[in-house]
Amino acid sequence: MRATRLVPLFAVTAASAFALAGCATATGSSSSAGSADAARDAVQVVASTNVYGQIVEEIGGDAVAVTSIVSSAAQDPHSYEPSAQDTLAISNAELIVENGGGYDAFIDALIESSGSEAHVITAVEFSHDYPGAEAHSDDHSEEGGAAEGAADAAAEEEHAHEEGEEHAHDEGEHDHAHIEGFNEHVWYDPHTIVHVAEAVADELSELRPEEADTFAANLDAFTGEIEGLEDSLGAIAGEQQGAHVFVTEPVPVYLAAAAGLENVTPEAFSEAVEEGQDVPPATLLESLDLLGADDVRVVITNTQTGGAETEQIVSEADSLSIPVIAFSETLPEGETYISWMQANITALSDALAE
Repeated sequence: MRATRLVPLFAVTAASAFALAGCATATGSSSSAGSADAARDAVQVVASTNVYGQIVEEIGGDAVAVTSIVSSAAQDPHSYEPSAQDTLAISNAELIVENGGGYDAFIDALIESSGSEAHVITAVEFSHDYPGAEAHSDDHSEEGGAAEGAADAAAEEEHAHEEGEEHAHDEGEHDHAHIEGFNEHVWYDPHTIVHVAEAVADELSELRPEEADTFAANLDAFTGEIEGLEDSLGAIAGEQQGAHVFVTEPVPVYLAAAAGLENVTPEAFSEAVEEGQDVPPATLLESLDLLGADDVRVVITNTQTGGAETEQIVSEADSLSIPVIAFSETLPEGETYISWMQANITALSDALAE
């Protein structure tokens, strides 16, 4: 997919994503600690993508050994085919972190095939937009807020995963199919990620209570950095509230909304691109006309999806001098979740300023 006029700061980040390769990748910091005993004692965690894997590392530090199954921009979690190595990793896991909402359904297949009874944290269940989800506390920045949020998040996560038998993964009790009208790309919502991190800290503390103070301290540091992201998004909202953006695929919608921006993309366009289907001709024409007639300030593409219709949108935006930036679904090499999101936010801010 061709993306033009990328904001320079993000261009480096986006380009590095394409250098990633391979599938299940062990990323736990304990693997570099140089101690075989420490490695054996580390909590074995499997994350569906390296986005969640890195977040677990931030909270767990040397006490976790993380395997991220999808870690390459060349892999699409929606259609990922797991390997025997992935099955082994799941069977050895003490904790599993997935996105859910139909995004990484291969995780549920691996759990079923391996017979794993590991605790599962499902990120979408912590989104305010998730159907049936109860609102989480918004006071995570206040003293004690993180601990209370962790308890609430853990309780809600337990309720979602325990119906009759803990960690049940049969179709009736743990249905992670795509939900019509729900945007499952929740890692682009920093507020949701706070609650995911709280749940991670809570579960790690259950598994290694002797490290609970370390997990709590790491959680506090991480949520503090999330607050920095939210401040940056708030600054954009203060200057650009209501500005129109066009997203070729719904990955960045949460981030755009948090920045106070309005997504004017025809739903049929972004849905077709996400599903790998042809955009209906009438919808494509509507979208192209929208770029020319509407006050679209920036076009956002996905580095991991695209097609002829996306290329047409990019070309039209370029001809109209509308900035185009590209976001990815997996964590670029050498980045943390925080640095990656900050680069995306900076790219968005710079594009809106053009």
